Amino acid sequence: MSWNRRHVLSLADFSPAEYDTVLQTASSFREVLTRRTKKVPTLQGQVVANLFFEPSTRTRSSFELAAKRLSADTLNFAASTSSLTKGETILDTAKTYLAMGTDMMVIRHKEAGVPQAIADEMDRLNVKVGVLNAGDGQHEHPSQALLDLFTICSLINVEKPRSALLTGKKVAIVGDILHSRVARSNIWSLTASGAEVHLAAPPTLLPKAFAAFVKDSNPEISRQLFIHWTLEPALIDADFVMTLRLQKERMTSHLLPSLREYHQQFGITRDRLKLCKPGVRVLHPGPVNRGVEISSDLMDDPVLSLISQQVTSGVAVRMALLYLMGGGKVG
Repeated sequence: MSWNRRHVLSLADFSPAEYDTVLQTASSFREVLTRRTKKVPTLQGQVVANLFFEPSTRTRSSFELAAKRLSADTLNFAASTSSLTKGETILDTAKTYLAMGTDMMVIRHKEAGVPQAIADEMDRLNVKVGVLNAGDGQHEHPSQALLDLFTICSLINVEKPRSALLTGKKVAIVGDILHSRVARSNIWSLTASGAEVHLAAPPTLLPKAFAAFVKDSNPEISRQLFIHWTLEPALIDADFVMTLRLQKERMTSHLLPSLREYHQQFGITRDRLKLCKPGVRVLHPGPVNRGVEISSDLMDDPVLSLISQQVTSGVAVRMALLYLMGGGKVG
């Protein structure tokens, strides 16, 4: 196993070996989280700044807890009470945290490219500060896709989760593909792991051009991506179904007739899962619109739903990322 990344901004160029490094490191931290003392001194003395320019519950809390479990000091930023309201630029905010001795910055922003811009500035300043993209606009959400991958692979082999376990598996991703950074990151990770990924959504939420999403990626990785404008073809014989939130806050025009009609055509229910393989499991990155993307009873099903496991996996995976970016030894 090896790790040479200072920043984690996108999964587009991740190799299978890098996925396995994250998965195996997360597996070791999952064991730590089951102990009575759920803390290790791995990043003691390092400072992790959570710079969330956009509201978040799961991701922000998960990163904060992950940093504390590694014994790092944390700084939490809130845009509404920051100097941004007085005209300070985002880069100046980042440099302020740098001056405080920050070692890693976890960035979330509603605009695509902000984490990359901050990473570029850190590199220009020649400081060894790692930047982790916690979700930027309609670009990517790497840590969410990695925790989804960890959740799925751990279900298949809890002792040794690895990306190759997904070879030949069919994964359906259903919902607001157009606005979803989670979908984009999951497409990279799942196809790189050998899964056959099927996207399903109304044409307004899944443009035809999306079929070429992985066209210019690493030629050494054979990727299988298919799009459907009806639900059934995506669900037939699926091993896993990932349903996505309708991001109404990002919809600038009327892309759907109604939420009720969307649920009738694309909502995931027990009856619709009968099209899938018998052992199918359901994922959702959250937050969930109950009764819209997924039926409430299915969401709470302890066997079929992996939603709570995703949240739990998030802490272990983000511990792994902070550990690797913070200079932790691999192997």
